Amino acid sequence: MRIGVLASGSGTILEAILAADLPVVVVIVDRPCRATDVAAAHGVPAALVERERYDAAFDRAAYTGRVVDALAGHDVDLVVMAGFGTVLAEPIHAAYPGRILNTHPALLPAFKGWHAVEEALAAGVKVTGCTVHLATLEVDEGPILAQEA
Repeated sequence: MRIGVLASGSGTILEAILAADLPVVVVIVDRPCRATDVAAAHGVPAALVERERYDAAFDRAAYTGRVVDALAGHDVDLVVMAGFGTVLAEPIHAAYPGRILNTHPALLPAFKGWHAVEEALAAGVKVTGCTVHLATLEVDEGPILAQEA
């Protein structure tokens, strides 16, 4: 199994994946971030597929196609979104059907989306955790594979 990791931030989830000695063959980031340094420290190639727009003119399908192209050269079997900040479109699901995992920093289905941690804290929950689920076109709606509180 060859894993492609998508990341946007500090790379802590990537570090955990690499510490588990999983076969990561490429890291793709959507903005300059520490995850590329983590990849380099482990000898894993990294590529910046920069998201240039954050407004209504953002072409999600075209951007997703660029991500798929970046993964394609590495013979990836499984894609892991490890704190990836851009919601991707249909082209990645067509390229990797049923083979895209998302890490989510809260217990689904209770708290979805980018601000899930803040929403969980604001709700005053006594227990929170994280979720790994199969990614679908609907944000944080895919089948839950694992949770830890």
